[in-house]
Formats: sequence, structure tokens, C-alpha cells
Amino acid sequence: MSNVGQSERESQNRIVQLFRDELGYTYLGNWEERSNNSNIEEGLATAFLKKRGYNQSLISKALYNLGVAANNYNESLYTNNKKVYEYLRYGIQVKVDAANNYQTVHFIDWDHPEKNDFAIAEEVTVYGNREKRPDIVIYVNGIAIGVLELKRSTVSIGDGIRQSIVNQKKEFIGRFFSTIQFVFAGNNTEGLRYGTIGTAEKYFLNWKEDIEDTSRLQLDKYLIKMCKKNRLIELMYDYVLFDGGVKKLPRVHQYFGIKAAQEHVRRREGGIIWHTQGSGKSIVMVLLAKWILENNPNARVAVFTDRDELDKQIERVFNEAGEPIKRTSSGKDLMAQLAQAKPRLLCSLVHKFGKKDVDNFEEFIKELKSQPSQAVGELFLFIDECHRTQSGKLNEIMKAMLPNAVFIGFTGTPLLKADKKTSIEVFGKYIHTYKFNEAVEDEVVLDLIYEARDIDQKISSPQRIDAWFDSKTRGLNDFQKAELRKKWGTMQKVLSSRSRMDQIVNDIVFDFSIKPRLSSQTGNAILVASSIYEACRYFELFQITEFKDKCAVVTSYNPVTRDITTEDTGANTETEKQYIYNTYVELLKDVSVVAGKSKTETYEDLVKEKFMKEPANMRLLIVVDKLLTGFDAPSCTYIYIDKSMQDHGLFQAICRANRLDTEDKQFGYIVDYKDLFKKVENAVAVYTSELAYDDFEKGKCDILLQDRLKKGRERLDQAIELLELLCEPVEVPKGTLEHIRYFCGNTEIPEELKAREVQRTALYKGTVAFVRAYAAIADEMEATGYTKHEIDKIKRLLEHYLKLREEIRKASGESLDLKPYEADMRFLIDHYIQANESVNITPFGDLSLIELIVKTGISDAVDGLPDGIKGNKEAVAETIENNVRSKIIKEQLIDPAFYDEMSVLLNAIIKERKENALNYEAYLNKIAELATRVQTGKNEQTSNELNTPAKRALFNNLGKNKDLAIAVHDAVLKCRPDGWRGNDAKEKVIKRGLYEVLKGISEVERIFPIIKEQKEY
Repeated sequence: MSNVGQSERESQNRIVQLFRDELGYTYLGNWEERSNNSNIEEGLATAFLKKRGYNQSLISKALYNLGVAANNYNESLYTNNKKVYEYLRYGIQVKVDAANNYQTVHFIDWDHPEKNDFAIAEEVTVYGNREKRPDIVIYVNGIAIGVLELKRSTVSIGDGIRQSIVNQKKEFIGRFFSTIQFVFAGNNTEGLRYGTIGTAEKYFLNWKEDIEDTSRLQLDKYLIKMCKKNRLIELMYDYVLFDGGVKKLPRVHQYFGIKAAQEHVRRREGGIIWHTQGSGKSIVMVLLAKWILENNPNARVAVFTDRDELDKQIERVFNEAGEPIKRTSSGKDLMAQLAQAKPRLLCSLVHKFGKKDVDNFEEFIKELKSQPSQAVGELFLFIDECHRTQSGKLNEIMKAMLPNAVFIGFTGTPLLKADKKTSIEVFGKYIHTYKFNEAVEDEVVLDLIYEARDIDQKISSPQRIDAWFDSKTRGLNDFQKAELRKKWGTMQKVLSSRSRMDQIVNDIVFDFSIKPRLSSQTGNAILVASSIYEACRYFELFQITEFKDKCAVVTSYNPVTRDITTEDTGANTETEKQYIYNTYVELLKDVSVVAGKSKTETYEDLVKEKFMKEPANMRLLIVVDKLLTGFDAPSCTYIYIDKSMQDHGLFQAICRANRLDTEDKQFGYIVDYKDLFKKVENAVAVYTSELAYDDFEKGKCDILLQDRLKKGRERLDQAIELLELLCEPVEVPKGTLEHIRYFCGNTEIPEELKAREVQRTALYKGTVAFVRAYAAIADEMEATGYTKHEIDKIKRLLEHYLKLREEIRKASGESLDLKPYEADMRFLIDHYIQANESVNITPFGDLSLIELIVKTGISDAVDGLPDGIKGNKEAVAETIENNVRSKIIKEQLIDPAFYDEMSVLLNAIIKERKENALNYEAYLNKIAELATRVQTGKNEQTSNELNTPAKRALFNNLGKNKDLAIAVHDAVLKCRPDGWRGNDAKEKVIKRGLYEVLKGISEVERIFPIIKEQKEY
């Protein structure tokens, strides 16, 4: 029997059977009517603990203490849950009486998962401040550790998530969740989502594993993956993290990254974990360090960064996660700590391995190797952002001083070919990768939208400039004048002109009035300046706008008097250093210093916190280098770049804008004033590309130019070959019409259009693959071995397939989502630096063909079609007809009677055209009139009283009885409850209201689906 439209009850029966029969859980029954349901079922817990050999007195005391922790009314759910988790993970110490010693009672057998008692109960009625009933509760040894809310396939999985979030509130059954580790929600169509207590809806996660297995529904598949006994126990023991007030579970890439790293650690083998910016590298660090220390009593972990602020962040994150870490104060302190058995967990700056004023570096390394540091224990060194410390002298020193240490590198960016000693040579091959495009697909981060802005500059009066220069440089010789011109005539100096900076300030202020999230004051922005001087000038310019007191400058500068002691020129003007110093003195004059911090640090902490928590009151941060890297650098919606950047720094900077936020944030926006597009594209291309390092041996794994080009040529040749094979069956002369016939079939027959969907999809994907493969090596075609003739041929082929794709899309009436590929198509063909070259620059660029006809008239709409179509009258006709038919099919459910009528009219017009009963101009007028009716959803003679789409739909489907249509409309408005769609009880309320007007059950059932499709209800 088909499971299409399966009810929630039927789905729940199936899931209960899955837990029982496939996962081996005990079914405890339906507990809807059972009294005293609890998150600690003492009878079940007692039975398990007795099997473990504990006596009744110990069991009673242990369960009493666990219950006290779970039901502490004076603490928050987070605090109670954390305490319960500690008891579950480490056991609880109790003693029978004062004369006995403490014994540890363990509620879960972590070492032998299969020896625990796994069970589920359904419809578990819980009596809190208000009664609630989770669909399924998962118990381990009588302790509730998971809840699962199921929804029917037509109801959003979000409903189930929100249901559990509401249940966690004090006003409902919050205390029940004090033992819960997993909060699941699922349905048959969207699959399974998971979180834990306190997880906001946007952070509920999808599991992803064995994606090629499509033999069963994702809900079932991933419940089996996550809830099989050994996996569930492993996730609870090794992957639960309490991080500064937020409980976290691992994302799937973090889980598999740590699993892969565990195997490397067991073999005492280093490597690199590349998890893209914003995907949670710090959590991987904490959980991996914790696992290493727990599973190897001789192990010690040291975490190294290359910046002081990152060192502080590492210390904070580990401490908040309950893993005390020692932050060393100096190089001497670091070596002293390593020379003793404790602490087992340290953090330090990598530069503390360095030694200043070494004249003969080779001799220095030899000396270190002959007398290595006397470090105690088995050392595992975590190197954060290892691409920045991947080579050079520091790593040689580290290797020489700690020859037996295992080096594990962490990076959010892939490794580019750079120094003699690459990261791969230093650390070994990749342990695990999670690339940018994977993170976007998994909705861990957002995709990026790029916009280039060019501010043209020109010299207004060269003669006056020369005269002024000559006047000011009298007394200088030609060489001195040339040096002066050289210093002040650089591109950077020109680009820091006041007029240009004024224009950028005006741009940003304007954007805050009209752009998504900026105008609603829910989002904010970062402006990246080229220097501290420019950052200060920008800050000054914003002070005379509405941004006064709502923007801040954050740089590495800290004003000290010695900065300006040699800067006074005696000409009553400011040098750049004086300007920076004076700006900061004014900026910090009212800042009250916090103990242990400078005025600058205090100021930056305040504005950063306001930026993250009060975006309406701190709208813009002006930065140079700070706040662009590091795992707790603030996220924003827009990043404006007025600084030349590339590679890792550029990618990390733009990823400030792609962090998740509220639902209205759909993209991160990059606005570029420095013509960085090619660099952005190259960075993103590398960060999403396949890097098969596991195919190579250690030491041979850096990205060699020849290997990259060879692979690039293979991909390009394969992409071209696939497209040529795809188009081979097209009939000669292989023009527009023949391609339309092959990829769309007879566009008068919807079934044929649907049947050719596979070919069209293959064409679209093949073209994208061609574009990407070409873009990856576009600037190095000759280096890959192509001749000039072959290069020209490939360019022509690329142009051909891009045009063909546009023609097929137009002819089929389809609208492919180009967002993931927009940048590739727009800019990656030869001249891809200019943003507008591959954009259709018309005021109606985003409208459908039918909308164009309605708004601009048939003539302009036809003229806007691709050249290959508009030059062929038959192709034009088929394209318009198919777009009209697609619209009819799409809107059919909204108003069946009207769109059936439109379909008949369309067929009649097509028939007339085929029989040459209409000249071309008459045909265009007729089809334009029909397109207008289809687009607006009404006829010209439609009564003005039928002034909404819903009223018109009711009128058309109720025998064109205007009074009856308005009566039904009023009945729906009168009786509709909130959130009625998909809710049986609420839908019945509307049906009862309809019955009073329509007086027949069959008529109610006929009209109700039409009502359900109307947006105004």
C-alpha cells in the first residue's frame, strides 16, 4: 500500500516498529494514560543497577541524588541538565552510611554499549505546569535521554522542533528535559533534524551519511544511524559539549572529522583537519583534546595559535567547555610547563618557540636537535590556522625541540602552493576535509553574493598639480623630486583620496536605507580599510552622517606618546601618525579602563559586544586586520572591502558575512571596491575543489602546479565531451529549433516537456561543469598544453553552450536557480573582473517571459529573447506558448475552472497558428492577450466586486455565481482559525462553515482544496 500522505499515527507506528525490530529497543508501551511518567523511571533504573551488582541502599541513594540534580527548582534547565550529564558520564559517589567509604555508582555502561537497557515509550504524558505529551521518548537504563516529535509528511518539520522548544519552558514540562541529551524532530518528506536542550530552531541539524543509499525514507535511515546502540552511547559520551551556557551536539562533519583524527592519534600520526570557516573548528579541537586526554593517560595536548587574541580565545573556549587549560606567559614558561607532568592541557603562541638574533640558523637547529627539550609525556600539538604557520623557521624549531610530538594542524582554508616546506610536509596529509560548498549545502553557513563597485577617478587639472608641486619642491634636485613623486604617486595613495572615500561613505549610508537586513536594523556591516590611517579617516567621515555614535574603528593600534615624538613638522599640519594618534586619543577619552586591559582593549570589547548583541546601535565596524579571523570574530550581513587581499586572508574576511543568523538572513553579501573578483573566485574555487591528498604519500602532497593543471585539463576535456555526447542526437542542422525539439519535445504537450526534463537537467549541469572547469584554468590554458587554435575553439564552444542553455531555459519556461552558479557565469569567462558583463541589464531582468509581455508589451518581450530564438518565428511562438502553458499548469490548483478555460483558449490559438489561419502579427496580439489573462488570473469582464484572486477563483468554480462566491469567501474569513492548514481539527472548522453555505458534503470537499490554495486565507 502506498505511504503517500501517510498520517502522523501511521508514521509513528512505523517508527515504533523500527526501534523495536531493527534497533532492538524494548517497547514500553503507550503511556498516554499512565500516571507518574518521569524522566527517571526508578523501576527500570533500579533493575539495571542491580544487574550491575549494586545493592539496594546504594541504588536508592544514587537515584535520589540524581533526582535532586534533575529537579532543582532554583536552577535553570541548562544548569540542571549539565549536572545530570556529569552524573551520567562520570557516575555519582554515594555511601550507605557514615561508616562506609564512598562508592561510585555508574548509571550507564559506557564501555559496553550493548549491556545497557534501551527502550522507548510513546505518547508519554508528562504533568508539569501544563500537561504535554512527547510522541516518543528514548530511555537508556530507565533514564530519558531523547525525545522525538513526529509530523505528517505535509506538515513542516519545524512544527515538531518548535513543539519541543516550547515543551522545554518552565511554563510547560521543562523539568522533564533535565535528563534529555537528544531532541529529535522528523517527518516522511523532510527527514530528521536533531538538537539538544536549548538549541534554537535555526541550529537544529541534519545528519548526512551514506547519501547514495536511497532505499528508504531519510527519517528512518538517520534514526537508525544515530540511534543504533553503540552510536547513541558514543555520541553521548564523546560528543556532548557544554560551552559557556550553550549545550552543543556535533555536526556530522565534526563527528566524522574527530573519528578520523582518533585513528591518526592511535597511530601517533599527524595531519591536517580542514573544516571551512564558520563550521566549528574550535569544537573539534575541544572534543578531540578531551578524547585524547581521557584515552591516553600519558598524553598531553598543547594548542598553538599565532595571534595573542586567538590565544586568549582558545583559553576561554576550553575553560567554558569544562576543560581547564594553562595559558603560558612566555617561551621560558612554556618550556618549563612541558618539562613537568602537569598541566596536561596547555595553550601558547607559536612564536614562543622562536629565538631572536640567531645568526646561523642551521647551526641553531643542529644544536637544538642535539639537546631536545625534556618534555614529559606523549605530546600532541594542535596548530590553529596552520596555513599561517605551515612553513619556515618556527616549525623547524618546534620539530627540533619536540622531535617526538605529533603535530595536528587545523585550518579553515585549503593549503595553497607556497613555501619550500608546505603544511603537508610539516603535518602530513589531510585527516578530514569539510569544504565551503559542503557547508553551504548543509546549511552550516550561508552562500555568498558578490557585488563589484568601481569608483572612477580622474585628474581635473594636471597643469595646476604640476605648478603646485614645483612650488612646494623648490630646493630639491630632480632625484629627490622623483622619489617624492614615487612615494605619493602610488595607486594606494590615489585610492585614498577624500573624494573617493566620501563616495564609499555615501554608498554605505545609502545601502543601510535600502538593503536587506540593513534597512530593518537587524543586520550590520564591516568595512575593511587598507591601513589604520584610512580606517581613522573613514571613521571621521562617518561621524558627520547618521552613523555618529553607531560605528567604531577597531585596529591593532594602541596610542602611546612615543608614536608622535618625532612627527612634528613645525608646519601646523598632521602627519599620518599624528592623525592616527589624535583620532585614537579623542576616541578613547571617555573610556573607563577595565582591570587588566588597556583603554583600547576595553573600547574594542565594548563595541564588539554591542555589534553582536545590538546591531541597531552599532551598525558598522571599520577594521584593517583585526576581527577578520578567529573563531569568535563577529559575523555580519555585509562586508565592504576597500583593501587589496588574497588567498586565505580574503576568504576568511568574506566568511565574516556567511554565518547563520535569524531567518531573514539568506546570504552573506560582499561589496568590493578593489576589483578583487578574480581573487575571490579563485579562492572560493579552491576552497570548494576536491583535494585528494590521501592518494599521495606524506612529503609529496603539496598542491603542485603541474598536478593541478593536469587535473584541470582532464576536467575540462571531460566536461566538453559530455556536452557533445549529450547534444549528438540533435537533428541537423542543429539550430535553435532542433535543439528545442530535442530538449523540450513538442511544447504543446505537457507530458513531452516533462519527459525531456532529464535531458534539460543534464544540459544545465553539463554547462555549469564546463564553465567551472574552464574558469579553473582560464588564465593558464597554454601551460596545460592547449594550442592557441584549441583555446579559441574552447572559447567558442563555451559561448555556444551558454547561449544554448539560455534558449532552452526560455523555450521550456523553466527558471533554473542560478544563485550557486551566478558568480561563475557572470564573471569567469575571460573578462570576469567586471561584475556587469554577463548580466542582462534591463529593468525587468528578473521577470518571467509572461510578466515581460504584461509589463512591456509583446514587441519588447520578443525582442528580449535570445538571438537564436527571436530570429525564428516558429521558435518564438513555441517559446511563448510553452511559457503560458507552464503558468497554466503551475496555477491549475488555485483556480481549476479558470485555468482549464485558459488551456482551451491556448490550444485554439495554437491550432489557428498551425493551420496558418492567423498572420504573425495577429497571432502575437492574440497570444499576448491570453498571456495577460493568465498572468492576472481574470478576464476583462470580471466584476469589480470580485477584487481578490480568492473571490475570482470561487466565482469561476461555483458556476460563476457571484453571490454564492462572496458568501463562501465571507464564511471562510469568519471561521478560519490561525495555522489551519495541515491541522485536521482546524480544517474541519472551515469545512463546517462551508457546509452551512454550500449545503452538501461533496461540494464542500470539491471546493475545500481550492480554498486551501488561496494565499489570502
